[in-house]
Amino acid sequence: MEVVRTILFVPGNRPNMMEKARSLPADVLLLDLEDSVPPAEKANAREMTKKVLPGYALAGQRVVVRINSLDTGLAQADLEAVVGKDLDGISMGKVESAQDVHKIDQMVTKLEKAKGVPAGKGRLGLWGETPLAILRAYEICSASPRLLGVAFGADDFTLEMSILRTKEATEQFYPRATIAIAAQAAGILALDTPFVDFKDEEGLIRDTRLARQLGFRGKFVIHPSQIDTVNRLFTPTPEEVAYARQVVEAFDTAAAKGAGSTSLGGQMVDIPSAARARRLLDIAEAIAKKRS
Repeated sequence: MEVVRTILFVPGNRPNMMEKARSLPADVLLLDLEDSVPPAEKANAREMTKKVLPGYALAGQRVVVRINSLDTGLAQADLEAVVGKDLDGISMGKVESAQDVHKIDQMVTKLEKAKGVPAGKGRLGLWGETPLAILRAYEICSASPRLLGVAFGADDFTLEMSILRTKEATEQFYPRATIAIAAQAAGILALDTPFVDFKDEEGLIRDTRLARQLGFRGKFVIHPSQIDTVNRLFTPTPEEVAYARQVVEAFDTAAAKGAGSTSLGGQMVDIPSAARARRLLDIAEAIAKKRS
């Protein structure tokens, strides 16, 4: 089971930040060539990112690179610079159709073959961040076996909709839920938009809890101070794990006696609740293995 609770943005043109990221506990580091890099720095960021990738790989860190979108004309050069044995995945925004997914998949596949990299090594993490992408969410999420996850991008979505992005995020509820449902239906990870006010700890906690309740498995973070909080909130608590074990034990005991359901503490335990408990235990086990 994939554990991707936190994905930290690291600007690809900031060597000091790329060096600092080596010691941070994010599950994935995202070296960004897109929005956090001004146009005049794109080529410089591409070369800096290419140079640091081997060091991350030697340290055993999971690294993806967010390239510029297909409509910029920069995607091919970005891919040529970073695709290789040291890269875990490619992230790309402004994806609006299965055809977009197929195109980026083909570009990566061709470069992997040319560089002698095992086919499919570079997973894809794409962004649904426009109205059209939300309407085509399942089409996008199911377009390629190379896909690891799809993220919701609130900033671009609210821009496209000509609405304000608020801390309460009521304007994001439908598109966030749509991305989470489509990703789950396609069997890939749903990854949530970053909470951009990194000084608002209470807001981050509230937003992350909502994301988990909607079905997201992880969240992008823009500042190192957000990592521990988001990791914690996407990790089952000891109390949740203990209760899940009780649920599984109660259901298995009942099933051994030929019953399809039972009760625990006044709550019904049936096949769906037992399956939910087993899934939580699988997540907790995968996180525990990552820590060891």
